[in-house]
Amino acid sequence: MKRSLIVQKFGGTSVGTIERIQEVAQQIIRSKDSGHQLVVVVSAMSGETNRLMSLAKQIDNVPTARELDVLLSAGEQVSMALLAMALNQQGYSAVSLTGLQAQIRTNNQHNNATINDIDTSTIEEHLANDQIVIVAGFQGVNDNNEITTLGRGGSDTTAVALAGALKAKECQIFTDVDGVYSCDPRVVTRASRKEVIDFPSMELMASKGAKVLHLPCVQYAWRHNVPLRVLSSFCKGEGTLVTGQEFASPVSGIAIQKSMIMLAFPLSQHELVAKQCQMLGIENECWVFDESSCRLIVKDDDHDKLNLILADRAIEQKKVALLTMVGNNASALSAQSVRILLEVHLSVLHFCEQQHSFTLVMLPDTIDKAANVLHDKYIVTNERLSSGNKQLHLG
Repeated sequence: MKRSLIVQKFGGTSVGTIERIQEVAQQIIRSKDSGHQLVVVVSAMSGETNRLMSLAKQIDNVPTARELDVLLSAGEQVSMALLAMALNQQGYSAVSLTGLQAQIRTNNQHNNATINDIDTSTIEEHLANDQIVIVAGFQGVNDNNEITTLGRGGSDTTAVALAGALKAKECQIFTDVDGVYSCDPRVVTRASRKEVIDFPSMELMASKGAKVLHLPCVQYAWRHNVPLRVLSSFCKGEGTLVTGQEFASPVSGIAIQKSMIMLAFPLSQHELVAKQCQMLGIENECWVFDESSCRLIVKDDDHDKLNLILADRAIEQKKVALLTMVGNNASALSAQSVRILLEVHLSVLHFCEQQHSFTLVMLPDTIDKAANVLHDKYIVTNERLSSGNKQLHLG
């Protein structure tokens, strides 16, 4: 009887120290002993990618994209080799593979590549020999065999793409939290873990700052119907299952983006700025317009690139933070949310409405309180009502 295949991914905090790597090895061994074939994807050890980026910026504030990929991909290679060593030392045959060795093919977009294809023959050969396969996340190679990286959090994408290509039973994303929460629990004290969240809500939350899952990972899993589960590597539990094709809740959650920059330009410059963003590969987080100006809000990292070209055209630059509420009915709540925040003396600079979400632009030192206020209003209250209705129904 063929054993089921599971793809497991462990993030940076899960493999952040030698002790943690030893604990992850024991977790993998338990899965192996329960009868599964295993492919394991690892991130760089916690803090390593930042350390490597810091080294690069000491040479050049905007490093060459190709060489940056060569540098940053080294982080995952360290953790994959150490984990394979830990498993082998325990008597379990394991082999580590880089993106090239695992034959993960991407497009040519350095620093933010997309996986085009995976030739699974090498991995399947190792699995046939009863080995545990450890794959470096976050990386692949283009058609010229140049190293490419998938952007921050890209190990999630590696894992779900491998799960799809190998037709795995499930893709399990192990991280430092025990599932997907209604908001970042480090910010919102009453945030609750969701047992299930639908794909469209998860995609929107990931695109608007929720860091538990990488956006391309969610999109790939949704598109290819890959069973996706978020679990903690620090404690036991069922985690959160991501499944479902339609929005299942009026308000699914709140996502927060800090370290954002708002640049104001004359309205006549909009087309030029948009074109420069496209050329630089900068994803626009939010555009805000009034009668005379347009305001572009981008991540701090993207601001450095944009500033090289457009600094002299900006009429204002300001640090801001974004709060995005997601759900089937979220966009109808934007005006009311602004009023609620004003009642507690929190000012909203601007807001943008989308079909199933709205985004508030606020000063960074107000965003945490705003998230708690709106979470209590729309999520905690709804959970109480829902619980009350269930109790009434159960009678």
